Amino acid sequence: MPAHVPSASRDAVGSVAAGPSPAPVRQVLSDSVYEDIKAMVMDHEIAPGARVGIEALARTLDVSPTPVREALARLESDGLVVKRSLSGYRATELLTRQGVEELFEMRLLLEPRAAALAARHADEAQLDAVEAILEAMQAHPGPAGPYAAYRDFAALDQRFHDAVAEAAHRPLLADAVERLHSHLHIFRLSSLQNEGDPTLAEHERVVRAILRRRAERAAEAMADHLTRSLERQLSRFDGE
Repeated sequence: MPAHVPSASRDAVGSVAAGPSPAPVRQVLSDSVYEDIKAMVMDHEIAPGARVGIEALARTLDVSPTPVREALARLESDGLVVKRSLSGYRATELLTRQGVEELFEMRLLLEPRAAALAARHADEAQLDAVEAILEAMQAHPGPAGPYAAYRDFAALDQRFHDAVAEAAHRPLLADAVERLHSHLHIFRLSSLQNEGDPTLAEHERVVRAILRRRAERAAEAMADHLTRSLERQLSRFDGE
């Protein structure tokens, strides 16, 4: 998680604004507030379905309401909050079992096809990017504990799937995969223990098939990964 911007630094934003280059400072503040509120939603400090008060968050984070509004607009595009007329923002509800099944139904329609097309059409830079993301994931702890502990892993997991879809050279397909924001919704359900987590091994099989330009095998490996991931998610509901 990006370093928390101290109150002194945040208060300084107003005075810096008169200087020659306020944009970078403002962006740091905006990103920090976004990550702070995102962590609160992911960790259920802001409960699913709860109202998200702009003024209250501004006081809690010691900032003006402006960066809070900007953060909530970004979180709305992530699908983590929803804005309703007259009642303001609320945190979205958690996925139900049916919601999880429908989400993976969409992914199984889109992502195996994306992997196959990536095996056929990815350029060298895109192949390098997919490989680099996989290597970076190996250096980060898997999904366990609070959001701050697995934030980097979750972001890389999302980037991996987005990068495969982008390498398919089908912009509409890549956009559809990205807009699902599937990883945020899944990780928000509850954290899995990272011991023996098979995600990396499953990703490696997808990458290996893409690098070898084996379209059919890439599709199979992606479908297998998503099917196994769905089984892991549904096991949470079975244990309740």
